[in-house]
Amino acid sequence: MEDKEKKGRGDKVFQLVCPHCGARLWVDISLKEIIQSEKGAKKKASFDELLLKEKKKSEEIAQKFDSTVELRQKKLEQAKAAFEKALDHLDELEREIEEEKENK
Repeated sequence: MEDKEKKGRGDKVFQLVCPHCGARLWVDISLKEIIQSEKGAKKKASFDELLLKEKKKSEEIAQKFDSTVELRQKKLEQAKAAFEKALDHLDELEREIEEEKENK
């Protein structure tokens, strides 16, 4: 951490730099408050890092697309199976009705 006395004020003010995010905080010790803050500078990514990030993103999109297509095919197969089961059940009901008519 960096400690500096800020000039221009009668009170003691310390500047602290966060080791994690790089943000600067000015703390007034007499008020026991943060009187000013400044965001830390963002780390600039290199061109290779950006390319790698984009490649990874496109691979994830491709995987999501493939899984979506797979899921849709499974749902379609389930719907076809349910439809055929309903048709079979309808055929059975029609046969039962015809048999009842013949028996009367």
